[in-house]
Amino acid sequence: MPRGEPVRRLHEGFLPGRHAIDAYGNGGFRFGEMSHRGSILALPSGIHAWQADGPEAFTPEMFAAVLAEREAIDVLLVGAGRDMAVLPAALGWMFREARIGVDVMATGAAARTYNIMLGEGRQVAAALVAID
Repeated sequence: MPRGEPVRRLHEGFLPGRHAIDAYGNGGFRFGEMSHRGSILALPSGIHAWQADGPEAFTPEMFAAVLAEREAIDVLLVGAGRDMAVLPAALGWMFREARIGVDVMATGAAARTYNIMLGEGRQVAAALVAID
């Protein structure tokens, strides 16, 4: 980063705006000229820190921020870690009722797909579990 340029920081676990995922791995992500250790939600409002260790621990409450922005989300990409996983049935129904399409895949694939869809101007969000 050039000298004298302000450093962008994640404030209160949130960076406003839509940002592509520049890198993932080593337990976190790079986006918006910054890095974050841990999982993230990439929503229309911005990128949020997300307390998620893996799909086996997903609960409806963990996706409350996604539902709060459902009017601006057509598709939610869920990066479940190193491997693909199955979303619990209760979550599938919750997203169906909210009219949000969900695609679950490995985190790397989800981050790459999110970037493509974001670049196309699609109404996409991502819930990405950090991987080492």
